[in-house]
Amino acid sequence: MARPRQHAPEALHAQVMAACDAWLRENPVHTLSLRALAREIGCAPSTLLKLYGSFNNLLQYVNIETLNRLRGAVEGMSEATPEPRLKALANAYWQFAQRDPYRWQLLFDYPLAQEGELDQRQNTMIEALFTRVEATLKEHQPALGDLEARRMARTLWGSVHGLVQLGLNERLGYWQGQPLEVGELLDQLLTTILAGLRHTQHEA
Repeated sequence: MARPRQHAPEALHAQVMAACDAWLRENPVHTLSLRALAREIGCAPSTLLKLYGSFNNLLQYVNIETLNRLRGAVEGMSEATPEPRLKALANAYWQFAQRDPYRWQLLFDYPLAQEGELDQRQNTMIEALFTRVEATLKEHQPALGDLEARRMARTLWGSVHGLVQLGLNERLGYWQGQPLEVGELLDQLLTTILAGLRHTQHEA
């Protein structure tokens, strides 16, 4: 009999992430299983359990990779003024979800890690996105306090995320027989909120 293939942890992890990436390019996450993944890689399911502890932990590493990719997609936003920068950020978010819909589904349909290093790494990446939005809002309206900016960033990005999610699911409806465009709705959302924010602060 052939001897079982041996894998160093780092090499095995890279193989697992590559196999998950290939799978999620074509298939939703609910079709993926530990057994199927082990078969793709050429190892026993118990080997993956030994490395990750559980299938859920394995998926959390996929989520970390997804968040890293999302960070890469938005880090290059260099528009000179806040409004076009936020619009570019929102559109990059939408385009990322369109390119990798099954990774996106995994990120938001499965609970994120609840404790330990995975939780800390995920929270740091998510917080970095909110911090970017907060800073841009304060640049747009310098009178905005820290708490107001924190709340507004989450309110604004929750709205952006909702449009992206509805757009992916084709649930935004139609106008004169044509589907409403997510990019146009994002532009309208940000134009309205930012104009209102500037106007409200001037009145105050």
